[in-house]
Amino acid sequence: MIARFFRPASRHGRRRPQYALPPGTRVYAVGDIHGRADLLARLHALIRRDAAASAAERNVLIHVGDYVDRGLQSRQVLEMLAGDAMPGFERVDLIGNHDAWMLRFLDDPAIAPAWLANGGLETLLSYGVGRAADAAPDERHARMSRDLAAALPAAQLDFLRNLQRTHREGDYVFVHAGIRPGVALDDQEPDDLLWIREPFLDDDRDHGLVVVHGHTIAERPEVFDNRIGIDTGAFATGRLTCLVLEGADHRFLQT
Repeated sequence: MIARFFRPASRHGRRRPQYALPPGTRVYAVGDIHGRADLLARLHALIRRDAAASAAERNVLIHVGDYVDRGLQSRQVLEMLAGDAMPGFERVDLIGNHDAWMLRFLDDPAIAPAWLANGGLETLLSYGVGRAADAAPDERHARMSRDLAAALPAAQLDFLRNLQRTHREGDYVFVHAGIRPGVALDDQEPDDLLWIREPFLDDDRDHGLVVVHGHTIAERPEVFDNRIGIDTGAFATGRLTCLVLEGADHRFLQT
C-alpha cells in the first residue's frame, strides 16, 4: 500500500553553479510533515544543532506545507508550528494542498468524501472528532465540520489562514508543489502552486530559479538542474527531510 504514494525514480542532475544564496544566509527547508509531530521534533533538534555550528548571519527555516492529514498527530504538529517552535530562526511557513483542504472543510463540509479519503479522517481523530455515524451523510459531514471548528484552537486557525504560497531566497523559490513551466512566478495559478505534478516534474527547462518543493513523494531527495524535491513520505517512511542551502552548496538532514 505504501508504494502507491511514491513517484518512480527519474532523471537526476547537478544544479547549475550560478544558483546560490547571498553570503551570510543559511536556509533550512523542511518537506511534507503530514501529522508526524514526533519526526518534526527530531528534525527541529537536528536543525538547531546544525545551526549552532554555523557562522551564518541569518538562519532561515522554511516549512513547505502539508502539516496535516495521513499521520495521527496533525493537532500536535499545528500546536508546535503555531507557537515559537524555533526561536532564533527566521520562519517561513508555506501552505500545502492538505492544509488548504482542511481550511476548506471548515467552510464547505461537502468536500468531506475526498478529504477524509486522503488523510482528513486522521486529522479529525487527532482533534477528538468522531465520524458521527448515526447521521445521514450530509448531516454527518456538517457535524464533523462544526466539531472540528469547535476543537481547533484560535492560534492554530490563525496559523493556517496566514500561510504563504511562495517564498524566495537568493536564486531559490520555495513552493509546496511546483510551478507551471513557462509562466512567470507572479502569474502562477494558486492551484498549481499547491497541486501541480506534471508538466512541472519532468520539465527540464531553466526556470530562472531553482524550485524547492514537496508534494510528490520520492524515496530520496531529488536534485535536478531546475528543482529540488524534498518530500520523502514521512508519514509512511519515518524519513522527514530538510534541505540545507548555503552559498552554492546543498546537503540534507533527515530523521
